[in-house]
Amino acid sequence: MSVERYNARRVEIHWQQVWDTQSVFTARDDDPRPTYDVPEMFPHSPRRIRLDGGLDADVAAELDHMRNCTRGDVVARYKRAHGFNVMPPMAWHSPSRSVGLSFLGSRAIAARDIDDRRQRAAPAGAGKPLEVDQNDIVDTYGADAVRWFVLSDTPPNRDLVWTDSGIHGAWRFVHRLWRLINAAKKFSQGAATAPAAFSEPALEMRKAAHRALAQVSGNIERLRFNVCVAHIYALARMLEAGVANSSRPASSDLKFAAREAAEITVQLFHPMMPHLAEECWAALGHTSLLATQSWPPLDADLLVDDAVTLPVHVNGRRRAEVTVARDARNGDIEASVLALDVVRRVLDGKTPRKVIIVPQRIINVVA
Repeated sequence: MSVERYNARRVEIHWQQVWDTQSVFTARDDDPRPTYDVPEMFPHSPRRIRLDGGLDADVAAELDHMRNCTRGDVVARYKRAHGFNVMPPMAWHSPSRSVGLSFLGSRAIAARDIDDRRQRAAPAGAGKPLEVDQNDIVDTYGADAVRWFVLSDTPPNRDLVWTDSGIHGAWRFVHRLWRLINAAKKFSQGAATAPAAFSEPALEMRKAAHRALAQVSGNIERLRFNVCVAHIYALARMLEAGVANSSRPASSDLKFAAREAAEITVQLFHPMMPHLAEECWAALGHTSLLATQSWPPLDADLLVDDAVTLPVHVNGRRRAEVTVARDARNGDIEASVLALDVVRRVLDGKTPRKVIIVPQRIINVVA
């Protein structure tokens, strides 16, 4: 059965209504959780939006504000998932509730009011009102695609170049993720609790998911949103490759790994694309809101590689590399090095005087 086409605006409106109805993002002064104040501003350059595709300079200013608010929203959602009572910035107005912000400053000004004031203040003959505004862009591509684009293009202290190809790429990735999570759900049907042992493919899938979790967590803390985006792209590619043969029966351990990786993927892109994440979370069978869930726990053991690749030098000159078990004994490492063809050619049948092994760093063969 084919997956229903993703309708971004219908999904986004639905989840915004759910969040509002359930007061998910209401902040209270008497909340016992530690308080986190969303930053008022982020690093920026004098020209933060460079135009391509004919956008009006006033539209660029609104998109710039949307970019800044989206950054704040990513941090707010991340901190809320870590148990904080997130307090909205006091001086920000929302560019539009339609982008799914999880906060609204106390001096909130609707985007339409800003446009009305701009038009009323425009001198005679200043030209026609804006034909394109941020709400049109959101209506066309969806809030999540716009959020993903403004977060992915550049670091926060660089200019953002608005391009048609860039927003189209973000839109395509939204739909790609929707298909991917549904494919992973189908692939992992029947996944039970964690098995006692994992095969190599299942273990590699779990490692990739937890490495991405570690990287995205650290880079949200550093406000390096474009780096987070890159790691989510990489995780999506890995998961796609893992579930590509979903027509074939999968082992129980691979099903478990695919399910875990799919859930981590959704939780990682949730701060950036919250509406899509809620829809994917529900598609995976969850009945609770993702916005109320804790950040996924990291399995540090999965960050450690079982094998290590070491450079091999002969008389101080690098000749090769060797991959050995991280806990391999020196005798086993030496045997592996001396068995390398390039080392044997250099030694030309001679016995080396010694083999110096710096654990997990370098190996030097002294002829």
